[in-house]
Amino acid sequence: MARRTGSADLPLHGGRVPAWLGVRMSSLGAIITQAIVHHYGRDEFLSRLSHPFWFQSFGAVMGMDWHSSGITTSVIGALKRGLKPLERELGIHVCGGRGQHSRKTPDELRLLGERTGFDAPRLVRASRLVAKVDSAAVQDGFDLYLHGFFVTDDGKWTVVQQGMNGDKRQARRYHWHSEQLESFVDQPHSAIDGPAQGEIVNLTDRRAASSRSAQLELLSEMGPDRIVNELAVIERKEPAQALLPHLVMPAHHDVRSSDVFSRRLHGTLAAAAERGPVDFPELLLTPGVGLRTVRSLAMVAEVVHGAPYRFTDPARFSLAHGGKDRHPYPVPIKVYDETIRVLKSAVQNAKLGRDEEMQALKRLDDQSRRLERSAAGPSLDAFIAGERAASPQLGGRSVFGWEAELKAVKGK
Repeated sequence: MARRTGSADLPLHGGRVPAWLGVRMSSLGAIITQAIVHHYGRDEFLSRLSHPFWFQSFGAVMGMDWHSSGITTSVIGALKRGLKPLERELGIHVCGGRGQHSRKTPDELRLLGERTGFDAPRLVRASRLVAKVDSAAVQDGFDLYLHGFFVTDDGKWTVVQQGMNGDKRQARRYHWHSEQLESFVDQPHSAIDGPAQGEIVNLTDRRAASSRSAQLELLSEMGPDRIVNELAVIERKEPAQALLPHLVMPAHHDVRSSDVFSRRLHGTLAAAAERGPVDFPELLLTPGVGLRTVRSLAMVAEVVHGAPYRFTDPARFSLAHGGKDRHPYPVPIKVYDETIRVLKSAVQNAKLGRDEEMQALKRLDDQSRRLERSAAGPSLDAFIAGERAASPQLGGRSVFGWEAELKAVKGK
């Protein structure tokens, strides 16, 4: 069975992912998925998706807004598009999505069941129960509007779903994983993440078992009308249940030093400088983008290989490819495309038994962690300023346009 593995609170943002970024997110997301499956297996990929910190870092490294609610929709959409051509090879399928797409999840699971042979009715039931728990059994003020169901050929799954609280302009993302759940209604969550929103009624807490039973008994014996009348005369208020651990993303758009572990950034920069000439000599010959791409590869390698504790500062991963809204800086298209090219080559060669490039990426990640203990480097503000200055030459692009063109207009 399954259990909730965590959740995240995010500022609620509107807007859409531009096509030029969406295509690249699909490519990079698919390649990272293949790399994880190659090294650790598809069960590990499902486990990663169920970790809210990793999921946020995964979206940030792909150039999506590092802290916003849109990261959930865009990552699920990118993986649904990017993994579709690979689903028979990897045995990983993505169902559901936002709004009307979420309601298609049962039909998508049934069709997959006919093709793969897994128990589709069981998975449809799991999908519906997970949605019910987070919309009805945990009364936290967030209305579900997105439901992504990741499932493998052998019927293992992860759910990533999201609700919104329009009044507070916040979204809450919930993660579930199909391991070690004994009951959908008796403490299925390992964590509920989010800031205090007032009193939360969590009927899935094990301590609420008697409450669940009593409510069913009351409804059976008294009926809804009499219950309402009785509530009117009740004055005593029970103490609120304690909140479980939570992850909260800040409201500010800019990436600040408080959002990033500088020593980890410095380790990445030092590893790129040290391993680049050894493992990526041809890449370094690419004018203007060589070393910069190695830095991005180091951050992507950490998403592939890093342990859970490495993702407590998701904003750091936005330093790989920037963000579509120019935070921390515009997306460097030339670097992004080089990153995809190098990773795609590594994955394709690994399929043919030539693992050298994949191992080079692993060494890059290993070296980052070794060097972060002693490496020095620029302040975060100085690093971001340097990236912004270089943006026109790196093909910087955002929802506002190409940086080179914007700079030319501004200079007139």
